[in-house]
Amino acid sequence: MSGSGEVSGSARLVLVTSAELSCPDLRLFEAMTDGWREQQMSRCLNRVTIDAGVGVVQRFQEHSGEFPWRWTPAHLEEWTTDLRSVRHVALSTVRSYQSSVRRFLGYVCDPIYEWDRECEDRYGTHPVQICHEWNTAVHRNDFEGRPHRRALTRGELQTLFDAADDTVSEIVERGRKGFGAAYRDAVMVKVAYAWGLRRRELVHLDVHDFARNPKAVEFGDFGVCNVRFGKARPGSPPKRRGVLTVMPWSVEVIEQWVNEVWPHCRRVGSAALWPSERQERINENRFNVSFSRLCERAGLDRSLSPHCLRHSYVTHLIEDGFDGLFVQQQVGHEHASTTSIYTSVSSDYKTRVLRAALDRVITQATADPTEGTT
Repeated sequence: MSGSGEVSGSARLVLVTSAELSCPDLRLFEAMTDGWREQQMSRCLNRVTIDAGVGVVQRFQEHSGEFPWRWTPAHLEEWTTDLRSVRHVALSTVRSYQSSVRRFLGYVCDPIYEWDRECEDRYGTHPVQICHEWNTAVHRNDFEGRPHRRALTRGELQTLFDAADDTVSEIVERGRKGFGAAYRDAVMVKVAYAWGLRRRELVHLDVHDFARNPKAVEFGDFGVCNVRFGKARPGSPPKRRGVLTVMPWSVEVIEQWVNEVWPHCRRVGSAALWPSERQERINENRFNVSFSRLCERAGLDRSLSPHCLRHSYVTHLIEDGFDGLFVQQQVGHEHASTTSIYTSVSSDYKTRVLRAALDRVITQATADPTEGTT
C-alpha cells in the first residue's frame, strides 16, 4: 500500500499500486468509499450510520453503472425517479439517500484528499457535485411521517393492552411454552406507553434504570425511569434524561415483572430488563414483530408502529392537563414544536376546551359591572 502524498485531511488517499489489479475502476471506487468511511469515523459518527451511507452510495453506483468521476446530474435524477415511481420510497428516505450521495461527493471533490488529482491522472476527468437545490428533495414541512403514524385513542390503547394480556392467559391455560416471552412483550408495550419511550430507549433499559422519586414516594422504586440511550445528535453519544412516573397503574405493571417474572427469565449476571430467548436482550426488530402481531389480534391496523405509543403518551398527557413544557422534557424534545407534532388531541378534548372558553366569555359578559365596588 502506498499513499499519493501527505495531506492534512483525516482520510488520506490510499491506493494499491500493483499494475496487475483486476477491475481498477472498482478498486478506485472502493478506496474512495473506504476513505469516506474513515473521514466519518473521525467525526465520531455511529458505525451503523456510516455503513448505511456507504451502502446508499454503492447502490447508486450500481444503478448508474458509472463511477463517481463520470456521474452527472442525470444519473441522480434517473435514480430518484426509480426510487419514487417504481420502488415507492418515502420522500424523507429519498432525501436521506440524496444527502448521502451529496456528502460522499463533497468528500471526493475536496482537493485536500487528492481524489480529483488521481482521477485526472487516470481518466482525464474528475468527480463533480451532482446534487443541487434544483434536482434534490427539499424539506418543506415540519412533519413528513406516514399518515398511519398517529396517537391511539384511549379505547384503542385499552384494546391493545387487553390483546396482550389475553395472549398470556391463553398460553397459561393451554400449558404451552412461551409464557415468559409473551408476558415480556405485554409489559414492554405498557412501559413504552407509560413512560413515552422510543424503541431503542425501551430495549436498552436495565433493571437499575428505575429509581425513586423523592417528591413522589408513593411510586416506590419506580418513580423515575432513567433513559440512557436517548436520540443522539450526529457525532455525539446518546442523550440521557429522567422520565418521571405519572401513571400510577404503570408501577404495578413494572413491579410485578421485575419481582415475579424477570428473575426467572434473566441471564445470569445480566441486568437487561427485557431478556431474549437466545440473547441477553430483545432487539428492536423483534419488538416490532411482537407489536405488529398484537395490533392484528386487537383488530388494529398492522401498519401502526410502536412509535404510536409515544404519540399516545404525549397526546394523553396534554389532554389530561399536563403543562406543555413538562411533556416536552418528559419525551426529550429539544423544541416545543416537535412535541406539538406528536400531539393529536381527541375531539372530546377540543370540545371541552371550547366549552370552558365559552363559559368564561359568557361569565365575563353577564357579570354585574357594579359587583365588587363600594
